[in-house]
Amino acid sequence: MDNLNLINLTVNFVKKELQNAEAGHDWWHILRVWNNAKLIGSTEKANMLVVELAALLHDIADSKFNNGDEEIGPQTAADFLRSVNADTSVVHEVEMIIRHMSFKASFDEQSYFSPELAVVQDADRLDAIGAIGIARAFTYGGFKNRELYNPEIKPDLNLTKEAYKKSTAPTINHFYEKLLLLKDKMNTVTGKQLAAQRHDFMLQYLDHFYREWNGEA
Repeated sequence: MDNLNLINLTVNFVKKELQNAEAGHDWWHILRVWNNAKLIGSTEKANMLVVELAALLHDIADSKFNNGDEEIGPQTAADFLRSVNADTSVVHEVEMIIRHMSFKASFDEQSYFSPELAVVQDADRLDAIGAIGIARAFTYGGFKNRELYNPEIKPDLNLTKEAYKKSTAPTINHFYEKLLLLKDKMNTVTGKQLAAQRHDFMLQYLDHFYREWNGEA
């Protein structure tokens, strides 16, 4: 099977699987990450077939929507790719990227890294920050019925992996516990440049948020 057919089959599979997904982790999120990955990958020495497949499949079964199961995502992706006879090496690389690319995976000692992981991880993190990142954060907070902000609940800047996964804190806290940390975790030159712009936008947003919250001019 040629690469284009494999990509098209994957797109159709992902669209079908995520047709009822939460709005921050739906097909449109996947499409943005895919586009980000192609942009970043164009300046990196990476296997773009692996990059595109991993970008398309990275949220096929997100653990936070599957009772915290961190294996269901990479396993679902690998099962699909094997079902369409993708090369064994490609299946392995995509599976490893999905297993190691998430923010919560960064709490563990990193045992795997590749140029392809660098690209896809940056592409996904870009969609978690900036204007769209803000929209996604509040969309997920609403999905989980969380407070927008509570000045009595301070951000926890020393979260463990388990505490992060179980957090029910207000959405504004998520900026400090994850979103504002991502700029300094980017891997690629292009990713760092784009992240800096989006990071600055989030700081401006927070400044406006607090002024409006406190009834200031």
